[in-house]
Amino acid sequence: MIHINNLSYQYPDGTLALDSVDMSIDKGEFVALIGKNGCGKTTLVRHLNALLTPTEGSVSVFGMDTKDKSGVWNIRQTVGMVFQNPQTQFVGTTLEEDVAFGPENLKLPPNEIRKRVDRSLREVGLLEYKTHAPKALSGGQMQRAAIAGVLAMEPECIVLDEVTSMLDPGSRGNVLDTIQQLHQSGKTIIYVTQRIEEILPLADRIVSMNNGKIEFMGTPHKYLASVESDIPAITNLMRKLKAKGFDVRDDVFAVDDAFLEILKACDKRKTETSDNG
Repeated sequence: MIHINNLSYQYPDGTLALDSVDMSIDKGEFVALIGKNGCGKTTLVRHLNALLTPTEGSVSVFGMDTKDKSGVWNIRQTVGMVFQNPQTQFVGTTLEEDVAFGPENLKLPPNEIRKRVDRSLREVGLLEYKTHAPKALSGGQMQRAAIAGVLAMEPECIVLDEVTSMLDPGSRGNVLDTIQQLHQSGKTIIYVTQRIEEILPLADRIVSMNNGKIEFMGTPHKYLASVESDIPAITNLMRKLKAKGFDVRDDVFAVDDAFLEILKACDKRKTETSDNG
């Protein structure tokens, strides 16, 4: 779906933000892009819908080169962006007006616009708030409203850039549930975050960046096997149990999987104890 070839990007002040990045993203994939502040994550995803264009190399979306200005509108219909601060995306006085903004720019018939608005708000659980002012919503509701605005454009891919960083745990969970449902419905998801623990159970692939380069690309399990620090608390617990002699996997990041591993290890110890009298 998306091909990134030898992508480098230098800001006007001379800062090299991306350095020879190569990457492909398949249709329907859930890719988590992780790394510390300043590593190049946001700069990279802004290339995916032509908000930025390469200094060197190329980015193509379904064969459309992002440097070709004639195709920018089609690219932005294909790849939708949701930013860290949802308030920067609001343009309407009510939620339904805001979500309708994109389809109206496509010059769609009024009936089609209404269908898209209601469908998008229903998908994020905000249909009952459609006459509310976007900025009167809670933080989590604002972020879901921003997602609805992107959904109304019916993109193939949705890029979410640090969308839970300013939310409380409850709101964060609601937004993540919405994103998971979108992925399960067939959307391609590219999720930028520093919270590795929240994304490991959802992602098909982890891409870790450092100093404008990709330093790791692989499955969540392979990622955990490759790092010693900044791991989820559950994984840390499993590693400590393994170090104590328990026969458990130490690449587990989901609570349910950890529970089953611990049960199996306890049962095994009971059996060994019984066999030894």
